[in-house]
Amino acid sequence: MPPDLAQARPTVAGVVADPTLRAQRLERLRALDRRLTVAADLAAPPSPAPRPDPARRAADLARALDGTVIDGRGGPLVVVRERLVLPLDMPALVALPLDLDPSQPLVLLDTETTGLGTAAGTLAFLVGVGWWDGASLEVRQLWLPDHAAEPALLDALEALLPPVACLVTYNGRTFDWPLLVARYRLHRRAPPALGGHLDLLPLARQLWRHRLADARLVSVEAGVAGLQRHEDLPGALVPERYFAYLRGGTMRPLRAIGHHNREDVVTMGRLLQVLARELAASEARRRAHPGDVAALARLLRRRGRRDEAASCFEDALAACERPDAPRAVDAGAMALEHARLLARLGRRAEARGIWQALAHRGGEVALHAWLALAKDREHHLRDPAGALAAACEAERLLARRRAMGFFMRDLELDLPRRLRRLRRRGAERQARAMPSMASSVRSTSSVVL
Repeated sequence: MPPDLAQARPTVAGVVADPTLRAQRLERLRALDRRLTVAADLAAPPSPAPRPDPARRAADLARALDGTVIDGRGGPLVVVRERLVLPLDMPALVALPLDLDPSQPLVLLDTETTGLGTAAGTLAFLVGVGWWDGASLEVRQLWLPDHAAEPALLDALEALLPPVACLVTYNGRTFDWPLLVARYRLHRRAPPALGGHLDLLPLARQLWRHRLADARLVSVEAGVAGLQRHEDLPGALVPERYFAYLRGGTMRPLRAIGHHNREDVVTMGRLLQVLARELAASEARRRAHPGDVAALARLLRRRGRRDEAASCFEDALAACERPDAPRAVDAGAMALEHARLLARLGRRAEARGIWQALAHRGGEVALHAWLALAKDREHHLRDPAGALAAACEAERLLARRRAMGFFMRDLELDLPRRLRRLRRRGAERQARAMPSMASSVRSTSSVVL
């Protein structure tokens, strides 16, 4: 083989043996795609930053948050303490249908987490705990300087939760507490025992949803407790700021997270304070929002406490008569609920008086009142004629609403059947009465003859 051909022959690996040809081929490849590079051109990866000392990191965090450092398993923990005056009438609160035991201390709890899930990758880096000491509320915030110190946080939290305590949270039954339980189990530990759990989110939806745009804690705080937060950190930004801190960022943004968590804990205490002050006693309920009192009556009725529910409806109707009562409250519908409850309690005379008063008020309330009177006269007073008259009044009001374009499907199906039945029963009764009348007429004629 000629020497010049041997020099141009490619090797087994496919690379040209001639250095000049190899350089030319590399230049053509780089010209085709500037993104192509060789290993020699790559910059060396930066050396990892040295991991900060856990003790120094915790000390810096405590200094930024005005807290203290405590040593625990896994590493140091930062604790922030605060005490504020927030009296709570516990006997009045226990009187409400909240399933509270006066012997159980109330412990408020709120967490700030690295995500919105409860899987193994999400942990609580801040746990706020509050409890009452006389007229004061003690607040403790347990901060996690690093993930390795999570056992110390779990130990400190368990020490703050008495076994007989009733936990008070806001959406904690589905998020905060299940997340903490998962963290305990991840560390092969049993979660702390609790004496009870009061989640204020379902309670807020039952009592105040009629006058609030949503059930977020800040909305309930503003609409019920009358307190507006200023420059509060949105909860969606909390994980981002904590991750920035773990990556070596400044610690000052963490103060906004601590303020947000503290306000959540204190707000739950204020909501309990409002419940005890405005809804526990009858005199206070007559000065409260009538819609709130009616919602409490419905809650009592669902719990089987019907006599107390009837008393709450009376207080709500009395609150509706105040000059400053909200106009958005439907007192007529509330009175119908009250009358229906009185009838179930066997106080039918009182219920009948309410229905008769509402029947002459007009509108949809009068329609339902006439229908209730028709049922009462048919099934309890045994007065088919009176029941038919009441049903006819209801049918007249229903036809008027139909002409105005308002259709009530249930009544459109029920009322015609009721009218047919009452008319048939009236005709049968009249037919039974005719033979007796004829016999009486014959007997009278024979006596005269």
